[in-house]
Amino acid sequence: MKKLLLLLSLCGLGLLAAASADLPGEPLVYKHADGRELKLFVFKPADWNATDRRPALVFFHGGSWTGGAPSQLAPQSTYFASRGLVCVSVQYRLLPAGDAKSRDLPTVCVQDAKSAFRWVRAHAAELGINPARLGVGGASAGGYLAGCVALVPGGDDPTDDLRVPLQPATLVLFNPVIGGRPAEAADAKFEQRFGAKSAVFLEHSPANHVTAGAPPTVIFHGLADTVIPPLQIQRFEQSMAKASARCEVHYYEGQRHSFFNRSNADGRYFRETALAADRFLASLGWLQGEPMPENLPTRSASAAAKPAR
Repeated sequence: MKKLLLLLSLCGLGLLAAASADLPGEPLVYKHADGRELKLFVFKPADWNATDRRPALVFFHGGSWTGGAPSQLAPQSTYFASRGLVCVSVQYRLLPAGDAKSRDLPTVCVQDAKSAFRWVRAHAAELGINPARLGVGGASAGGYLAGCVALVPGGDDPTDDLRVPLQPATLVLFNPVIGGRPAEAADAKFEQRFGAKSAVFLEHSPANHVTAGAPPTVIFHGLADTVIPPLQIQRFEQSMAKASARCEVHYYEGQRHSFFNRSNADGRYFRETALAADRFLASLGWLQGEPMPENLPTRSASAAAKPAR
């Protein structure tokens, strides 16, 4: 495996997040890079049709930019599709494992995230999406990508059509890499995990690019998270408050990193965070009525998505 990673690195080819064959979303190619297709997976409501103008969320999975797959947020996407949203889970290039502690930013990951979001916006009409209600979300490293799409200028793929704006209308984040400097003792675990790169992340983080135009944001974070210390989330909250931008944070006592995944704690926190995100989106007028816990997919259930038309 190490030889494969080295070979890909020497050839200039980033790894790709695995695209699960059984991922229920409709697969669409949004970009070609390094001689490979990059796909996103579209989750549509059962009553979807091409004339719709529905709110939508574009999700980026976690995995330290070196692993993970679009399937991570498929349960959330399935649930929100059942509530009337169009959801998109994105495959992006991954870094060779040895790059996780380098001094460089995950440049190709950010490029792909911005390319995917622009692709969705440019194809909003055929996807039945209201471009004025197009949001972005992510988990852990994917939360960093979502934050970059929403807040951090630059980092675009040179081949992108920059006339297509980013400007997400909301952010939905699960233990994201998002806080800025200054460094404090609580960053020790983060720096241990990401090495020299951690300082670059924090200095170029979304928290350092918050303006009065930042979109309304909801964050879910475990207070026992030693990978992304709660201090990072608190810094982001402070940045948003200073800009008079809405930021709603849900902290979970005793919960560690990735606590929100459906496979953890028998799905308890998957359910709690999904329903809380539902209420947040309803407060924006994106969803109607009360959350529907009966629609939450279980681990044994096969998530159904509307087939391609």
